[in-house]
Amino acid sequence: MDEVTGAQLIAEALKSQNVEYMFGIVGVPIIEVAMAAQAAGIKYVGMRNEQAACYAASAIGYLTGRPAVCLVVSGPGLIHALGGMANANMNCWPVIVIGGSSDRNQETTGAFQEFPQVEACRLYSKFSARPSSLEMIPAVLECLSSYIDIAGDMVNAKIDRANVRFVSCCPAPPVSQADSREITQAVRLLRAAQRPLIIIGKGAAYARAEKEVRELVEVTGIPFLPTPMGKGVLPDDHPNCVAAARSRALLQADVIVLLGARLNWILHFGFPPRFSPHVKIIQVDLCAEELSNNVRAASALLGDIGAVVRQLLETVRSWRFPSDSQWWLTLKEKMTANAQISKSLALRSTLPMNYYTAFHHISELLPKDCIIVSEGANTMDIGRTMLLNYLPRHRLDAGTFGTMGVGPGFAIAAGVLEQTQKSAQRVVCIEGDSAFGFSGMEVETMCRYKLPVIIIVINNNGIYSGVDPKTWKEMEKMGDMTTIAPPVTLLPEARYEQVMSAFGGRGYLVRTVEELRSALQESLNNTQMPSLLNVLIDPASDRKQQEFPWLTRANL
Repeated sequence: MDEVTGAQLIAEALKSQNVEYMFGIVGVPIIEVAMAAQAAGIKYVGMRNEQAACYAASAIGYLTGRPAVCLVVSGPGLIHALGGMANANMNCWPVIVIGGSSDRNQETTGAFQEFPQVEACRLYSKFSARPSSLEMIPAVLECLSSYIDIAGDMVNAKIDRANVRFVSCCPAPPVSQADSREITQAVRLLRAAQRPLIIIGKGAAYARAEKEVRELVEVTGIPFLPTPMGKGVLPDDHPNCVAAARSRALLQADVIVLLGARLNWILHFGFPPRFSPHVKIIQVDLCAEELSNNVRAASALLGDIGAVVRQLLETVRSWRFPSDSQWWLTLKEKMTANAQISKSLALRSTLPMNYYTAFHHISELLPKDCIIVSEGANTMDIGRTMLLNYLPRHRLDAGTFGTMGVGPGFAIAAGVLEQTQKSAQRVVCIEGDSAFGFSGMEVETMCRYKLPVIIIVINNNGIYSGVDPKTWKEMEKMGDMTTIAPPVTLLPEARYEQVMSAFGGRGYLVRTVEELRSALQESLNNTQMPSLLNVLIDPASDRKQQEFPWLTRANL
């Protein structure tokens, strides 16, 4: 009789689904699951918090198209992972979460860390189940965006392999095309447009549609605008990219082609005053439920983005939007004006540095093929405009859910992938000081696995803004800081670089342009260990004036 344990069944079932990575924090009852996964050839990365572990696992799903596993213990361990599950669900990224739970004979008895885990996870995953027997484990692990609850007594229990119903690898979804009548309508709208615009979302990146999208842009000559994680599907320095005139492009476009992007808060819902009330939307999306949300699509193209764009190309190939149009002239004028404003801010020599100065010098040194992870308020928003992406799926940030704390987990996932693939591409994680605090202890994980991730903390002493050390000391003299310190403030000039140094990585305190360039170049040259640059900037530094100053930062 060929006996296998529940832990071995889990590992073998995951391996049969081409799962290659597992992130988690072990404890009773799932330690053996991690060990069995390693024995089956799955890479296990032990994290410091379940939330960061789930962020890492979900990032693998986005970067590779195949899910990774987040392995957690019962009760609080699973609850901590819910943040990562919610973020993955909102971004439509595949991830498998496996949680240990109480023994089957202890249900409803007040068992250790007992919690309604299956029920709780139904809000955050496509499939949530607790296999009733060892035989069912492979079957429930077939879903690639799921929560699987494993009773503690099933982990080491044994069963004859002959009694197990194994399943084959879940096939890739079929590639679907849009209705030909909708294609005809879309092309008719494009040909009649006076001010067309293509918006490239992260759905196009996830669909691996960069070749088709590039051809559409270059054949038609239409300007394009990437969403934050749509950056790099086409290079940010492509001549048709109008990101530097984003507000003007959105406001004045009369026909917009949405490629895997949602008209949600990131794109101001498609509503006036940020969009024309008469704009016509051509929406391409794989999910029928996303079509015509907020603004009714004039042409709704349901299907795989690559396949649908090929359909459009077949019909529109003989037409090209004129490069000398008034629309192009308007956009180029605005791009030039905005570039001059950013450049004047970037070249200021006063200390402390502002955001634009720091990002200007960072951008000059970053390799074009590096993966940029970014989060924070101003740090992420300004960094999106200053730090260019040239390759698809090379930017990870707070995403659709606007989640803070994702940075270190995302960076670890990207670092593990690069370490495995030996691509020599660098992972650079640019954090606001507030954002870094959510998952900062994961620098120990980076050091433990010798992931050469470069973390750059843009430190302005607060959330949005802070105060300088002198002002902080004056406030301390005034009494109880819980009633005096503004809620947005953090400890001035906190020494975040020492956190990295404590675990064996390289830490740099940066105050000047010269120190910034030197520390970043040293870090780029060091491929053996992680680094952290603690870049002190002016606490009052802010983004440049917007065309719509009444809107909040999150909407800009």
